[in-house]
Amino acid sequence: MSNSSNTVVGLLAGTVIGATLGILFAPDKGINTRQKISEEALAAKDKLAERAAELKEQVASTYTDQKGNLETQLESVMSNVSYKADDVITTLERKLAELKEKNKNLQKDKGVDLKNESFTQTV
Repeated sequence: MSNSSNTVVGLLAGTVIGATLGILFAPDKGINTRQKISEEALAAKDKLAERAAELKEQVASTYTDQKGNLETQLESVMSNVSYKADDVITTLERKLAELKEKNKNLQKDKGVDLKNESFTQTV
């Protein structure tokens, strides 16, 4: 829980304890004291249930927001990766074409050199 949640829970607990002690030490008939304690306990229960519902709502909202943020970031990363992959493929294709051209030129040059050389066969 967050600090504000802890503070609220602490204040509620302190209020309940203070009210209960005040009722117990106040001079009144036993039945009236029990009735007041019962009412205070029900009020505290209602407050705690309300606060629990609020916390549940906050957690659900935060979860939904964070999930949306994560999905957006994931889509952005995937898009960037896709563009980077396309750039890498394009660069590799260009380099491959250059290497093929160099190989072709080397093959031509070697072919010319091989035609000019005389071969003698020894037996």
